[in-house]
Amino acid sequence: MGERNEAARSARKLAMRRKAQKRHSHFYERCAHWSFGCHGEAEPIRWHRERWILAGTALLITAVSGFLIPAWASAMRPDSVSTAHAVLPLALPKAAPEVTQAATVEDWHIVQVQPGQTLSDLFQSQGLSLTDVQHVVDQSGDAKALHHISPGQEFDFLLDSDGSLKGIRFDKDESNRSTMRFDGDKATVTAEAREVERREHVAHGTIDSSLFAAGNKAGMSNQMVLKLAELFKYDIDFVQDLREGDSFTVIYDDVYRDGAYLHEGDIVAAEFVNDGDRYTAYRFKKDDGSYGWFSEDGRPIQKSFLRIPVDFTRISSQFSAARMHPVLGLMRAHKGVDYAAPTGTPIHAAGDGVVKFKGWMNGYGNFVIIQHNGSISTAYGHMSKFGPEKVGQRVSQGAVIGFVGMTGLATGPHLHYEFRVNDVQRDPQKVTLPKPEPLPAAQLAKFRAQVVQPQLARLKTLDTNIKLAKASGTKRNDD
Repeated sequence: MGERNEAARSARKLAMRRKAQKRHSHFYERCAHWSFGCHGEAEPIRWHRERWILAGTALLITAVSGFLIPAWASAMRPDSVSTAHAVLPLALPKAAPEVTQAATVEDWHIVQVQPGQTLSDLFQSQGLSLTDVQHVVDQSGDAKALHHISPGQEFDFLLDSDGSLKGIRFDKDESNRSTMRFDGDKATVTAEAREVERREHVAHGTIDSSLFAAGNKAGMSNQMVLKLAELFKYDIDFVQDLREGDSFTVIYDDVYRDGAYLHEGDIVAAEFVNDGDRYTAYRFKKDDGSYGWFSEDGRPIQKSFLRIPVDFTRISSQFSAARMHPVLGLMRAHKGVDYAAPTGTPIHAAGDGVVKFKGWMNGYGNFVIIQHNGSISTAYGHMSKFGPEKVGQRVSQGAVIGFVGMTGLATGPHLHYEFRVNDVQRDPQKVTLPKPEPLPAAQLAKFRAQVVQPQLARLKTLDTNIKLAKASGTKRNDD
């Protein structure tokens, strides 16, 4: 049975082969020699054209595959993404905590000097005694800075828990602070330098109503306007002499300490034109270290005599050879000038001199005479009270010698002021006052080279710019 089935399968295969050969007889005829079978004796292989074609095709496919497959693989490979590395804190064993002591903050009590206060008042306000005051003065090494205190100045006090003084700080001057610390009776004093700078400003004004109005319009404070008037008070009566159209140009500075505004400074250079007359003032540091203000020719702005020795509201009576006396009702000479001012207004010495007379004088009331030199003296009448000077004592220009009142023959509070030359009264408003001496030759040369020339150039430049600005403004208005 098995043999029969095997014979049947062999017969079917043979029939299928014959059928295929018959259907594809043309192929078998062409390619019969391609057979690699071992039918009979093997012949050497001969490379016919077809074999060369098959071999070349195979090589070409292999080469192309070797080039394209890696390129395709690279193109299909996804872009590499950098791996983010996270930094994780590691728990480390804790070190033993260090014992730190917080810095001690000292509790300084800052006290600002008020008008009228003394150093003793400041100490008493902190519960300290006069013994503490004396101890500080003795140990400071600079009693002058403590004796001459001014409103607005600051003193810092450091007190112990029992209220005793541990330390004090104060400004010796603008640029130096002194600190004193106490350990029992022992004092330690240290000095600290502070940075101070001056920043300059320029102002120009024209008088149309008053000096203060013009100054404020130019950006100046009232205090700086007063300093300007103080400079030129020897030459200009700012109550009687000002004219509309008068002008001024001022270069002044402000003081800054440690970068913060401290206070107003001084006038560096100034020019004032009054009724056509030009006056100038320049600040100059002299060889002795002190500052002064001088005109262009090197003469001190501070004249030998004040033109007016009191701040007044009006002139109530001029110098006259004959006037009706307001009390006596008689015609008589008035050998001085009366300046009306409120009772208690300070009266200043017109110049350096010696008190020759101080007391009651008929008609004049409380009366003072100051002898300035061999020929010139000044007299002051109707005082409400005297200053502290005594007869024979020397006084400086500007010293307060009394206060305005109406003692003697007077109808209201005023100062009766006389200027005498060889005991003969002269009109204080018209008398020619002697000029002060200029700077010594060496200082004068330095003053002209270092101060006058550069500051004068600045003032002239400012004047030119102001005139050009005015001319430009006038032209625009005309257009």
